[in-house]
Amino acid sequence: METKKVHKKLNELAATAICGNDISSSVLYVSALAIAFAGQYAWITLLIVSFVLFLFRKIYGEVVGALPLNGGAYNALLNTTSKSMASFAATLTLLSYMATAVISANEAIHYLHHLIPTMPIIIATIGLLAVFAGLTIGGITESAKVAIGIFLFHLASLVILSGFIIYFLTQNGIGTFFENWHFPLEGGSITNAIFLGFAASMLGVSGFESSANFVEEQEKGVFPKTLKNMWGIVSIINPLMAIFALALFAIPVLQSSEYQNTLLIEMGKHVGGSWLPILIAVDAFLVLSGAVLTSFVGVSGLLERMTLDRIMPQFFLKKSTTGSSYRIIIMFFLLSVSVLLITKGNVQLLAGVYTISFLSVMALFGIGNILLKVKRNSLPRQERASWLSLFIAIGAVLIALFGNISMETKNGSPSNLTVFLDYFVPSIIFIIIMLNRTVLLNFLLNAIHVVFDPIRNFVLKTDRIILRTINKINSQEFVFFTKGDNIASLNKVMLYIIKNEHTKKIKIVLALEKDQSAPQNLAQEIDFLGKEYPEINIEFITVDGKFNPELIKNLSKKWNIPINFMFIGSPSDKFPYKIEELGGVRLII
Repeated sequence: METKKVHKKLNELAATAICGNDISSSVLYVSALAIAFAGQYAWITLLIVSFVLFLFRKIYGEVVGALPLNGGAYNALLNTTSKSMASFAATLTLLSYMATAVISANEAIHYLHHLIPTMPIIIATIGLLAVFAGLTIGGITESAKVAIGIFLFHLASLVILSGFIIYFLTQNGIGTFFENWHFPLEGGSITNAIFLGFAASMLGVSGFESSANFVEEQEKGVFPKTLKNMWGIVSIINPLMAIFALALFAIPVLQSSEYQNTLLIEMGKHVGGSWLPILIAVDAFLVLSGAVLTSFVGVSGLLERMTLDRIMPQFFLKKSTTGSSYRIIIMFFLLSVSVLLITKGNVQLLAGVYTISFLSVMALFGIGNILLKVKRNSLPRQERASWLSLFIAIGAVLIALFGNISMETKNGSPSNLTVFLDYFVPSIIFIIIMLNRTVLLNFLLNAIHVVFDPIRNFVLKTDRIILRTINKINSQEFVFFTKGDNIASLNKVMLYIIKNEHTKKIKIVLALEKDQSAPQNLAQEIDFLGKEYPEINIEFITVDGKFNPELIKNLSKKWNIPINFMFIGSPSDKFPYKIEELGGVRLII
């Protein structure tokens, strides 16, 4: 008897590594981003983000504790509202994963490009996406091993970098930090600086929603631990790196484009010489690659759940021998590659999709928590978020969402919302079609009937008219006067009629004078011809009397068959009548 293969579930370290690579990779850009908008208050905005994330720990923990199924916000809304609202959240999540995969893969290759300048960016990015697609198809436990290695290397690299920075500061002091603290703000308003810095810094929590999308692959009790671990990581490293940056460099330097893109590498150069920047570049490549893996694992869990709910085509449910939904992974890989090629590597075009999608997903998750409290309050759960913390968390995410949209517009760049809608609208149209496919198919069926029923009725009517005409034509009977011809002669008659006339019936007539009798085998031969030519009804008739013009006229009148539809064989020179005396009888053999 064949035993079903049991797939090992993820422990705390493996699950944390998969989603932690995504959220912890934010340290590579979020500190610089926060400083660009909030200046010396950047570390404060990052602490505010940490506080908001702390509130979301309870929100996510309550929802997933009550509904421990893959799908994240989609699952929460599916069980508290309608399938259409849940699909709206799923579409946002899918776009977030798509943007994360493309941006992370492309940025990872850019970091590696610092070490290997000859490497082609686009081709290498596609290759990196393909590698992690293959790892995910290989099974979540196998991909988790890679994620753990990347995660531990990333944490070790940050510890090493922090150690060198602390040592450098003990030797050189923190005067630069105090100088930056008194640096005049560009806009002049602390409130505005913190608002914009907070909005930008919320990008640093992207990936927090990932764990909820593959909760079914985690061991019991692991999910809340992943939330705690992710919160702890971003609460320490992001504000700390912002403080370190402000202690090492003046704000104008930090706000330059060079430092914005590779801040940690520049910090490594400043405090550790030549080898530390290489370590950070390798670490950046690996942890951003880990964020790609998070996207594949998360989207696999989400789309599999949507497929089980018949929102996506059942085609995607096919499993590999390792238990992975390989068709979903391949589709997501092709989608990501197409986006990369369409944008020609300019992944900044996806910034709007990335920002609005994941912030909207977090807000929808909060709304899902509210609905869970109201509609499914009796469901057992391990923890509950308070109403106050819930409203504060949702409000903070909405503020960040508004800030990101207005920020882009003020800078004169294409609106985040505009870019987001370019990707969101086609995606949601597809989902709407899938949700309403029976309605649309019925509409299509009715439309086809409206358009083609008149044509169909015309065709059927025309068909009947033509068939009647054909039957009328074929209903004309023909007569052949035989003298007792043999079967070969009669067969020639049949072949002539089939080839030249439109009929389904022929009378073979034998005129017998007194004391004459029909040839012995004639009836059997005619019966045999009837079997050979079943499409024609052959009737053998004997009539009393002498074959003459009068007989022909009488039979024509009796049967209502014109004389020109009567045939005879070619007469001999002993035939007593001239052909013209027969009234138009035709000669056929």
